[in-house]
Amino acid sequence: MSPPARRLQSDYMKFAKVGTAARYGLASSGVLDCAMSDLNPSLEDFVLHGPNSYGYGPLVDCIAARFALDPACVVTAGGASFANHLALAAIVEPGDEVLIEDPTYELIVSTLGYLQADPKTLRREPQTGWRLDPEAVAAAITPRTRLVVLTNLHNPTGALANEAEVMAIARAAAAVGARVLIDEVYLELLFRTGEARTAFRPDGNIIVTSSLTKAYGLSGLRCGWILAPADLAEKMRRLNDLYASLPPHLAERLSVVAFDRLPALRERANRMIDTNRAAYLDILGGHPRLEQTVLPQGTTVFPRLLGGDGDAFFAHLTGRYETSVVPGRFFGRPQHVRIGLGGDPVATRGGLARIAEALDTFGA
Repeated sequence: MSPPARRLQSDYMKFAKVGTAARYGLASSGVLDCAMSDLNPSLEDFVLHGPNSYGYGPLVDCIAARFALDPACVVTAGGASFANHLALAAIVEPGDEVLIEDPTYELIVSTLGYLQADPKTLRREPQTGWRLDPEAVAAAITPRTRLVVLTNLHNPTGALANEAEVMAIARAAAAVGARVLIDEVYLELLFRTGEARTAFRPDGNIIVTSSLTKAYGLSGLRCGWILAPADLAEKMRRLNDLYASLPPHLAERLSVVAFDRLPALRERANRMIDTNRAAYLDILGGHPRLEQTVLPQGTTVFPRLLGGDGDAFFAHLTGRYETSVVPGRFFGRPQHVRIGLGGDPVATRGGLARIAEALDTFGA
C-alpha cells in the first residue's frame, strides 16, 4: 500500500497566527503571556552564546531533575509543537498506522499528514465527559499500529486520563510492538503543589512531550521537551540536525531562570484560570444554546452549539461582538467551539458576556 500524499501546511496554525485577533480574545488555550518582570532575571542571565550543541546542560538538568530522570532521556525542542513534530518524525514511517484521538489538536494531524502516516481515529464522546476509554483504544489497535497519540490533559476539552487508563493503553500498544506518544503540555496545570509527574518511564513504551508555554505564559521562550528512552532520545537529537542548527541560547538561559520561578508563575496562572472558570460557569454554564461538560481542570471548554456550526458562529461573534474563539472544525467537531480560560480575568469576563449575547442573537 502506497503512503498518502504529503501534507504541506496546517490550516489551524495559520488561523491561530492571523485569524484570532479581537478586542476580546478567547481563542488561546494558554495562560496570558508573562512580562520579563515576572522572571526577574539578573544581568548575568542575558548571555547570547554558550555550549548547547545537543541541549544546554543546565536546562536539560532542570527538566531531568523535575521528573527524577536521567538527562539522557531528555530532548529539548522549540515548544511542545516542535517537540511533537520531532517525536513523531523519529517514530513514524510513511504508511505507518497511527491511532489518534478525536477530537484532537489539528497540528498533530497535519504533522502526521506531512509524515505520510495512515491515521485512524479514536472517538472521545461528550456523553462520558470526553473520557479516554482504554478498552476502545485496545480494540482499535491492530498488528499494523505503530503509534497511539494522545493528549493529557485532553486538547480541546481538558479531560484528564488517570494513570491506570494510560498504562492500560500502553500495555495494549506494547502487545503489538507499538508506542504511545502523550502530549502532556496541559498536565502542567495540575502541579499546584509543585510536584510534577509524567506517564513516561525509561523502560516503557510511552514517550512524552511538554513545555513551559501553555501553563505558565512563557510562549516567547519556546522551552519544550521530549521524554524518551535514551536510545530513542539520541535518535531524536540527531534527527533534529536536519531541522535546526542551534536554539537561541538566550532563551535557554531564561528558561533555566523560569524553572526557578515556577512557584510564582504557577500561582499567577491558577489565580487567572480559577477566576475565569468561575466566570464561565456564571455566564455560560447553563446557557440553553450550549451542550457541554465543564470540567474542573484545564484552560479550555469545548461546548457544542445547539443550532449552527462553529465557523458561522465565529463570524457572527467576531463581526458583531469583537470576540474570538476557535471553530470546532479545527478539532474535527464542526458544531463545537473552543473557548479559552487563560486570559486576563477582566477581558475574559467581558468576552464571555459577549459570547452569551452572540448566542442569543445567533441565527436571528
